[in-house]
Amino acid sequence: MPLRKGTSKGTISSNIRTEMHHGKPQKQAVAIALNTARRSGAHIPRKGSRSK
Repeated sequence: MPLRKGTSKGTISSNIRTEMHHGKPQKQAVAIALNTARRSGAHIPRKGSRSK
């Protein structure tokens, strides 16, 4: 089943659940769901590197 397109928290959570159900690790599932939301137009910043 393809991931849902959208930017709401419910849609992102649903996509995370779907990916984890298909055997992906949690961190990878979150990354995939957030990437899908970004492609749909959500203003979610990418994880930046922290300087020491």
